[in-house]
Amino acid sequence: MSQTVKARGVRGAKESFEKVEITRRDLDEYDVQIEIKYAGICHSDIHTAHGEWGEVTDPLVPGHEIAGYVTDIGSKVSAYKVGDRVGVGCMVDSCGKCSSCEKGEEQYCLEGNVPTYAGVDKYGEPTQGGYSTHIVVTEGFVVRIPDELPLDKAAPLLCAGITTFSPLNHWDIGKGSKVAVVGMGGLGHVAVKIANAMGAEVTVLSRTLAKEEDGLKFGAKHYYATEDEETFEKLAGSFDFILNTVSAKLDINKFLGLLALDGTLVNVGAPAEPLDLHVFSLIPQRRSFAGSLIGGIRETQEMLDFCAKHGIEPEIEVISADDIDEAYDRVLDSDVKYRFVIDTATI
Repeated sequence: MSQTVKARGVRGAKESFEKVEITRRDLDEYDVQIEIKYAGICHSDIHTAHGEWGEVTDPLVPGHEIAGYVTDIGSKVSAYKVGDRVGVGCMVDSCGKCSSCEKGEEQYCLEGNVPTYAGVDKYGEPTQGGYSTHIVVTEGFVVRIPDELPLDKAAPLLCAGITTFSPLNHWDIGKGSKVAVVGMGGLGHVAVKIANAMGAEVTVLSRTLAKEEDGLKFGAKHYYATEDEETFEKLAGSFDFILNTVSAKLDINKFLGLLALDGTLVNVGAPAEPLDLHVFSLIPQRRSFAGSLIGGIRETQEMLDFCAKHGIEPEIEVISADDIDEAYDRVLDSDVKYRFVIDTATI
């Protein structure tokens, strides 16, 4: 039977969150029902709820950093059983047949993956996210949370963790790599921890030095303020790889100038405005400018296992569902260290 569950949602762009009820579908034979315990707040949630990435559905229940327990399974589910610790990230389905899906890169599904919220599932119903008490997801888009990771701290890894792990992994970051992380927020602080665990020499490039002590504690060897123009002169041509985690418009050409020969700058932050790129920021040193989404399901599991092995946990502030609006404001004011996580028992 389908069930009605409690959730928190908005009914229009920049509206306040309110208590809503949503319907989760009947269990299909390959479906897993999850009781959500914690849901992280991602900057993408804010962009979507504020109508910056398109029209807001009514209601919109965001949340794609989901951690909880399996409470029921479909008749043909084999990978999970009731009671398992599991998570759901940014997508809940894909075509499963295209070249991207066959490579385990479902995030780049050529027919378009089904996002955890603000999408439409294979049944033609709108998808609703993790700011709720339960969710039903097809087995192939559920990941196992290792016992070493607390559920509340595992939740942000389902977006912030895989968003930063995937490009670092794809570009073979390791011992000897000189890596810069732009931004020390929800994504950036996790990127520092992961890149350090991979063996890279990590530098943080943040607007100010306000979080320098934290950055060094998380594994950075160096920390510079980008509001100081001398930073760009001093560090010109220094890095093999730069990961830009900032979701605001930056002068990307200045950061490209920090790359060494054959260096790559990868954007994972997603500003609402277009970036201005001058081709001569790339040509003289054969530099590359790339983007990266999340990772596929296989890589997401690899990331969780890597974080468990290396003791990597996001820095979080657990909040009540009553405080979501305030949390959004604080994220926009950069007033969080470093990720808000909703205790769904308060929904």
